[in-house]
Amino acid sequence: MSTAIPAPSDWVESVSSLKLPARADRRLQELMDRNTDGLLNRAEHAELETLVELSESLSLVRAEAFHLLGRQPE
Repeated sequence: MSTAIPAPSDWVESVSSLKLPARADRRLQELMDRNTDGLLNRAEHAELETLVELSESLSLVRAEAFHLLGRQPE
């Protein structure tokens, strides 16, 4: 069962532009590169998993906002 909650279009528009802050995005890329090279320690691996989950969650929220706006992601 789906529940629809009305939201102002400007709010949905702002949600569609959510992304990781630049610093977090750079860290994510750095950790992914180190992971590819097999150089992550346990703490870095946990940090990578957290950043990946956050990035995926933001992507899903953005996708839903684009869907509600009837647009394709840019």
